[in-house]
Amino acid sequence: MASSEDIFPGKEDDNTSSDASNDQHKFKDPLISGLDPSDEGEMESLSLDASGKSDLSVSRSSSLIANLSRYDDDLDDETRDLFVVVDDPEKHTSTMEAYVTFRINTKTTRSEFDDSEYSVRRRYNDFLWLRQRLEESYPTHLVPPLPEKHSLRRLDRFSQEFLQVRQSALQKFLTRIADHPVLSFDTNFRVFLTAKAWEFQAHKKQGSGILSRVSDSIHNISAAYMMKNRSPEFTMMHEYVQSFSDKLGVLDRISQRVSKEQGEYLLEMKDWGPIYTLWANSEDNLTTSLLAMSKAVDSSCDALKEVIERTEANFSQPLKEYTLYCDAIKAVLRRRDAIQMEYDITIEELSKKKDEREQVKISDQTYSIGAFLGKDPEDVKQQKQDKLEQQITDLTTQMESLNDKTACADADLRVDMERWHKNKQRDLKELFINLADRQIAYYERTLSCWEEAICAIQEKNLFALKETSNTDLCEEIETDAEKKEEMD
Repeated sequence: MASSEDIFPGKEDDNTSSDASNDQHKFKDPLISGLDPSDEGEMESLSLDASGKSDLSVSRSSSLIANLSRYDDDLDDETRDLFVVVDDPEKHTSTMEAYVTFRINTKTTRSEFDDSEYSVRRRYNDFLWLRQRLEESYPTHLVPPLPEKHSLRRLDRFSQEFLQVRQSALQKFLTRIADHPVLSFDTNFRVFLTAKAWEFQAHKKQGSGILSRVSDSIHNISAAYMMKNRSPEFTMMHEYVQSFSDKLGVLDRISQRVSKEQGEYLLEMKDWGPIYTLWANSEDNLTTSLLAMSKAVDSSCDALKEVIERTEANFSQPLKEYTLYCDAIKAVLRRRDAIQMEYDITIEELSKKKDEREQVKISDQTYSIGAFLGKDPEDVKQQKQDKLEQQITDLTTQMESLNDKTACADADLRVDMERWHKNKQRDLKELFINLADRQIAYYERTLSCWEEAICAIQEKNLFALKETSNTDLCEEIETDAEKKEEMD
């Protein structure tokens, strides 16, 4: 059995390197470690194993770090050089189908673009194509998710409410790509933003076929089951994402249940309000009070309907988006595992070939098949040695290439996960604050409605009391006058 020095010349024992690598990323939450000031510069160390730092891995990681310094999520608008706005949904009807396109306005100062401003129209399938191409071109980068095609089943997909939610989700998708230090420079993304309709359709036909995507997905799925030596860093990352996804699922189910109960309460309120109006028509003395109650109920219904709709659009949908984000992270982890699996298999194969080479050196080829066919045993032995040497050389080259590829995949994933974690913190904080603000506004509005009703009822009672007092006073005056007349 070949030693690690045979496989990796000039390298210390694998266990030592593995321990060092594990200490570097020692069981820290991979999504929180990026916020630790002591971790600065950690991403630049790719922890290459055997073959040293190749030119490819160093150049890729260096360019990624350089781009990150220019396009950080925390930068303000003045430092950004690419702005994308999605608006103006428009319905189109043809003989075969009906669909909606969105206008995409782009402003940029980048030299890769011929002009500084563009305006094109794209439909949902075009966004889907863009995401697929980005995943194919950058399999170890985290490509933002798209909203599900029919995510709001209770709404008509051509309704104004649905289109507003869809527009907001597509806006987030393009903004995240535009702010990404690698994805934003992709040729397909530039074509998506700038090409005219006929040019864009021609460009779409140049993509890879569905068979290649299917084979890639099968390969990635198999990698998830066959992976044995996944780093604890990425194992913990997978467990975190799974746990986070489960918690989002619980929040979504609770939100849906609350919305359902609020919807049922709204229906009952709508049946309750008209009763006061009908009652007011038959009670002259209670008309003002009953109409005040009816108005308060109607205003409460409007407030509740608004909070239900806004919660669906501004809370439930973002939660689902982050659930899809978790699925995207799992897909990237599977692709990363597939690369490492191929690397590990290559190492094992290289070790076997080196063992075979040592066995051939001490073997006797007198009784080999080649010798029986009349060849000189020494020539047969030499041919086997030459063949094994060539295979070892090819496997060594392949191993070094896969080593670089694995290191780059790890660096890409770490950087994107740090970006995702920062975005997640900001988005969820804003999400929960807005939810609390909506609930406060709803109860304040409802309280104001009922306070107005109370004031109207109290004013009516006071007026009635005054009328009663005046009537009693008049009766007393009349009685006194009658008594006076009788005495006279």
